[in-house]
Amino acid sequence: QVQLVESGGGLVQAGGSLRLSCAASGGTFSTYAMGWFRQAPGKEREYVAAISWNWNGSGTSYRDSVKGRFTISRDSAKNTVYLQMNSLKPEDTAVYYCAAGRNLRAIVEGDADSWGQGTQVTVSS
Repeated sequence: QVQLVESGGGLVQAGGSLRLSCAASGGTFSTYAMGWFRQAPGKEREYVAAISWNWNGSGTSYRDSVKGRFTISRDSAKNTVYLQMNSLKPEDTAVYYCAAGRNLRAIVEGDADSWGQGTQVTVSS
């Protein structure tokens, strides 16, 4: 089972940008679909973005509220998946989690095989 470690969270003003990273180890990274989820205080965890295992520039999915602002990508040479977040809004404030799963649909449905420990993103107004 793959182990995941997120980094890159922090405090940013509204309109700013952050890039989250998720480093994978202990598994065959290239065979996993990867995704990002988030959980705000008092709310349920929600899906943010996903990328397929055989990504070649396509095979991505986003929740509607982040389309056009967030971009998910992966670097198989580094066993790392990224989430570039632009035009951040206060409502994007949450703990962001990385996840690995068997395919894109499984990730979108929250059916992941592995989860990271999370990284805090705080967007001030």
